[in-house]
Amino acid sequence: MKEDPFQQKFSNVLAGTERKRLHNKTAIKQFAFAKLYNLFLTTDSFYFIVNHRKPSVEYVSKEIEKVLGYKVQEFNWEFLSSGLHQNDRLWFLAIANAVIDFFAHLPLEKQMQYKVRYDIRYRKKNGLYTRLLYQGILLEQDAKGRIVRSFGLFTDIGYLKKEGNPVLSFIAVNDDPSFYDVVAHSLLADNREALTTREKQVLKLMIEGKPSKQIGSVLKISKQTVDTHRKNMLRKKHLHNTGELIGKAIRYGWL
Repeated sequence: MKEDPFQQKFSNVLAGTERKRLHNKTAIKQFAFAKLYNLFLTTDSFYFIVNHRKPSVEYVSKEIEKVLGYKVQEFNWEFLSSGLHQNDRLWFLAIANAVIDFFAHLPLEKQMQYKVRYDIRYRKKNGLYTRLLYQGILLEQDAKGRIVRSFGLFTDIGYLKKEGNPVLSFIAVNDDPSFYDVVAHSLLADNREALTTREKQVLKLMIEGKPSKQIGSVLKISKQTVDTHRKNMLRKKHLHNTGELIGKAIRYGWL
């Protein structure tokens, strides 16, 4: 049976590569793996260190000018929010809150063992937007587990992902389980779903700890109407109980 021309060429290429590899072992050993890492990383990436206590950007690598066009001094705390694409701002808030929730449920000793990864769109110096892949890890935290400093890496992936919603992942740097593509859809929906003026009035009094009968008295409506408003808010926000409703209202600023 005649050999497939492609298979023959494929075998020859592999054989040739293997021979070259064997004859150049010494050269390969002399080439540091760190240089290979940098070769793939620095062409369209830059890294930075954030102090979450001040808050401020303490350091940013010079590669930012190649990636986004900005000078080092232009990349500051304010830019982290103002440079976001308008349509990605609610996503960013949803992701940020999901990250807070994730680390809040981790033991202190494991919080520095996870890398956060998500994609988001930022404005370049020329006014155009590009999608950046963020990868970050905690550098320092206090005794209570609060973040002091973090290391972040932004990589331009605009040529790889031109459309679609941001995606969040938590990647373990050791043998712990990783969590991929955990997009905070419900959090985003919670932020976008508007409450009526009356519902906000009821919710405000609920947060103050007032029972339905007292809320009804303050707003001059019946207890049954108060309970209806509460049920409608739970339905809108896809929540199961009043405690969840109050907690998320405070965290996401629904009032």
